[in-house]
Amino acid sequence: MAAWESETWVPGDETGLPVRDRRSGPYRTYRPDPLARRPLVVAPRVARRIAVVERSVRALADGPGRADLEGVSRFLLRSEAIASSLIEGIAPSAANVAVAELAQQEQVRTVGEQARLVANNITIVRRATEELVALDDVAVDDVVRLQSALIPEERHHGIRLVQNWIGGSNWHPLDAQFVPPAARHVDDLMADLLDYLNGSVHSPLVQAALVHAQFESIHPFTDGNGRVGRALIHTVLARRGLTREAVLPISLVLSTLRATYVEGLSAYRYEGPADSVEAVAGTERWLEVFVDAAAVAVEQAGRLVSEVSDLRADWTVRLARHRAATGVREVPRSGSATARLLAVLPEAPVVTVATVQRVLSVSGPAARGAVEELAEAGILRRRQLERGATGYLASEVLALVDHAERQLASTAFDTRVGPPNRAVPRR
Repeated sequence: MAAWESETWVPGDETGLPVRDRRSGPYRTYRPDPLARRPLVVAPRVARRIAVVERSVRALADGPGRADLEGVSRFLLRSEAIASSLIEGIAPSAANVAVAELAQQEQVRTVGEQARLVANNITIVRRATEELVALDDVAVDDVVRLQSALIPEERHHGIRLVQNWIGGSNWHPLDAQFVPPAARHVDDLMADLLDYLNGSVHSPLVQAALVHAQFESIHPFTDGNGRVGRALIHTVLARRGLTREAVLPISLVLSTLRATYVEGLSAYRYEGPADSVEAVAGTERWLEVFVDAAAVAVEQAGRLVSEVSDLRADWTVRLARHRAATGVREVPRSGSATARLLAVLPEAPVVTVATVQRVLSVSGPAARGAVEELAEAGILRRRQLERGATGYLASEVLALVDHAERQLASTAFDTRVGPPNRAVPRR
């Protein structure tokens, strides 16, 4: 049975702290119900809403823009990383992050530290999430490895052995906004959470919502709970086959609607038996918040897919005009380096001659001919990366990513109606 439990805080022997930070006294922790065998009652209207949103997710995966979905997924993951790796409130542009990604495989020294951190975050999140998705059963040690990968700078990896809290003082939980369960409960709660994650009792969206809320309520780590909690949303949806390779920006939407997100989590943290009126209403409210965020995420992802598809069509026209002007056939051969490069640009919007050689397995002259032809057609833009090394950027793709990031940071999800409420890439 879920309960708020009374604990007593006794300060350590830290010296030099103000009196307010050396206080002792009672505080309350929240111990959630185990999840794996918790009864769930969902009102018909909420169940219908969940079904509609899940159908829209599958329609996005199977729709006319599905060829661009994998590339768009990479963009959305980049947006997730930008949102969770901000330094001093500044968000590096998608172009700078893409150059930093390139620097992971090629010699590029002109990369900013912020962009490098975001690019590393992208690589880590993708790799760690893919590993969790591929497992038959996710264990606690696997989630700990995810935490270690996401916050390598943290000294204390693993399930916490101390009390933690959200908000208030850094030195005691007496004024905290929320205090998760005492450390003695965490091992059992995490084992139960993963029993639920490894099953399929409920639909994918419901499972992702409950896993996220339960994880954030347990708060099993001393640091990195937010990043791991966001990664688990993608993990559940991919393990259940709902999003396949796609990454829905659900956590970006929840971050934008911060007050609603906190209100939904607070409602989820009921007290008493799981079948009580409070428990049913609270869980239902959280599901509404999460599914509404998923609906916005699908809409925004679909818009980006459509914009990339329109851009592809425009590229085809531009390339045909350029080739006609130079006296060659308007449409390049399907197996040519130019045609193949044009197809992968949304997924790899920053390339060099060496990149094209590696990705397409073509010769140096063929790679150079392809990037130069697309540059002359106005599809790629040249950018000096190193002395004697030129990068080629699909700037319009990167601009779409930045625009999507700004839209997702507006509480109206439209910057014409409301400005972004967090740091985003500049126009």
